[in-house]
Amino acid sequence: MSPQSLKNPRQAWSVLIVSTLAFTVCFMVWMMFGVIGIPIKKTLGLNATEFGLLTAMPVLSGSLIRVPLGIWTDKYGGRIVLAVLMAITVPAIFLMSYATAYWHFLCIGLVLGLAGGSFSVGTPYVARWFPRHRQGMAMGVFGAGNSGAAVNKFLAPALLVAFGWTMVPQVYAAVMLGTLILFWLFSHSDPAHLVPSNVRFVDQLKALKDPKVLKYCQYYSIVFGGYVALSLWMVQYYVGEFGLDIRVAALLAAAFSLPGGVLRAIGGMLSDKFGAHQVTWWVMWVSWICLFLLSYPQTEMTILTVDGPRTFHIGLNVYTFTALMFILGIAWAFGKASTFKYISDEYPHNIGAISGIVGLAGGLGGFVLPIMFGALMDLTGIRSSAFMLMYGVVWVSLIWMYWTEVRRTELMGAKAKEFSLQG
Repeated sequence: MSPQSLKNPRQAWSVLIVSTLAFTVCFMVWMMFGVIGIPIKKTLGLNATEFGLLTAMPVLSGSLIRVPLGIWTDKYGGRIVLAVLMAITVPAIFLMSYATAYWHFLCIGLVLGLAGGSFSVGTPYVARWFPRHRQGMAMGVFGAGNSGAAVNKFLAPALLVAFGWTMVPQVYAAVMLGTLILFWLFSHSDPAHLVPSNVRFVDQLKALKDPKVLKYCQYYSIVFGGYVALSLWMVQYYVGEFGLDIRVAALLAAAFSLPGGVLRAIGGMLSDKFGAHQVTWWVMWVSWICLFLLSYPQTEMTILTVDGPRTFHIGLNVYTFTALMFILGIAWAFGKASTFKYISDEYPHNIGAISGIVGLAGGLGGFVLPIMFGALMDLTGIRSSAFMLMYGVVWVSLIWMYWTEVRRTELMGAKAKEFSLQG
């Protein structure tokens, strides 16, 4: 492929469009427990930690499969790998409606969670159809399939209220099957994109010895892992914290999920223009500010005044809370794209494997965080403890980024432009 132009523009855009559609549906399925988990929690009498584990099980399998999927994509091509992956999940999604015990849901969740691994297939698949200077845009557009989390919040509550929660997996199975057919009809393969390799899974994990890869894993555990965790957690948070109906709660939660997915494409274009470093630095600071405000719990404060004791209430109302979540969703959308721009810039011949490793770290963040959210809530009784935890994780990234990147460059002015061009 020419470094400046598309070799097969029609095929390239067709691949990007159908791959983005497939990823959107896969992500919708991956986030299913964020909505149907609420009636399941009530039926089975689960505590917050058990609910966190239930929502996190699909994230676990979807994360662990990412590295081998990245390797297989390099070796066999994204078209066949993504099609097989989607086909495997269809029966598991359908069987969900017949589950009755807690362990049933955990086991089925592991299988349908494979849909979450689609990201590590689609990222290198679509990137290789575009020249390097447009790969940030291509990966950002594909990554906008994260908006499947918002689609789930629109579709699942409507089905749940109208027909009961068991209808949701049946409809999702049909949607996944239809998407699989469309993907196969309109996607393409290019043998030139294959990377012949006998490298094993264990060999790929050796990339974790690279401090830069570890750093990108840390970034992605926030902007993607945190996004997944909060997308799963927010509906029940709105229901518990503000006493909202599940449909209203899901609609407001989509104010975080939707920009967190759709705007990833803009983040890709900003990263192409200004460089991954500058975008990621500002993303972390915006996240830090939002999470600081979101962490503050609902507080009653009594003060002895000259007229006697007076009680004040301090805490975010539902409107301010939703506005902050909306801003956080935008920031993380940009951050997801900028993290992968780092990878395409620094590992152009190993995108599949490195993106798989970083994706694994992000996915594991999405697995561990909901469980920790539930454990903290059971331990402290404070719902906003979830944001306190995320606030601490962002602090780690800011300090790490400052010592390894910011101290060595100028963020504004002529030198900043020079740095972004080098990156």
